[in-house]
Amino acid sequence: MEASKLKAARLLEQMSAHLATDAGKEICDKVGFVYQLHISPKKMGVDEEIFVVDLKKGAVSTGPYAGKPDASFTFTDDDFLAISSGKLNPQMAFIRGKLKIKGSISAAQKFTPDIFPKPSKL
Repeated sequence: MEASKLKAARLLEQMSAHLATDAGKEICDKVGFVYQLHISPKKMGVDEEIFVVDLKKGAVSTGPYAGKPDASFTFTDDDFLAISSGKLNPQMAFIRGKLKIKGSISAAQKFTPDIFPKPSKL
């Protein structure tokens, strides 16, 4: 992964390691979808970076997914972190226009804070 200016990139790196654990494998078995994340530093759609969270294979990568992801999300770095930590409810984020969703709504509904590792204490 090339160095990213996004705080989200650090969380996704942790997630990559998390998916290799037993807890991570459990998440993959339970969810089993591929998510494409479009994350922008400040303004949606500007300078965005694309990440793929593949909960079929248990992998996190950068750049667009080779096939068709089950669901794609667009948000800013801060909103992504708020959603993944449980501070911002994904439905509320969507209603307020802080989150855009493309693809399967049932897949999108499984994209919850539970799939993310809790921030590790240093």
